[in-house]
Amino acid sequence: MAGKKKPIKDAVDSAQQLWSAGVGAINKAQEESNRVLENLVKEGQEIQERTVKFADQKVVEVTGKVSKLAGTMSSKATQHWDKLEQVFEERVARALSRLGVPTNKDVQQLTERIDQLSATIQELTGQKADSKSAPAKRPAARTKKTAE
Repeated sequence: MAGKKKPIKDAVDSAQQLWSAGVGAINKAQEESNRVLENLVKEGQEIQERTVKFADQKVVEVTGKVSKLAGTMSSKATQHWDKLEQVFEERVARALSRLGVPTNKDVQQLTERIDQLSATIQELTGQKADSKSAPAKRPAARTKKTAE
């Protein structure tokens, strides 16, 4: 019977070694999976940080480009409005000139000339200038008669 117990004992020892190897493998796999998981989490956080930093840089770049473009467009629009305003003013001035309407400059020149003539008249007549006198009234505008 001693010979029969040895193969059984060998089988039990073998089974026990297999069991221990399996438990060791499971333990090793758990340790490795925890380490792999920690490394993956760490790499994921690094990738996220780089992505956020990259996105922030792109936002700053795009914001700068859009601001520059908006400034350029605003400047061009202002130039076009100024040019349009100048053309409009020139055309109105030409139309008023053709109609015989005096310009502001013409009125100022006449006012200066009247002041000079008034001063000359006062010198010749020996009168003092009356600074409180009312300004000369304009004659009433004539109305057109309608055909009846």
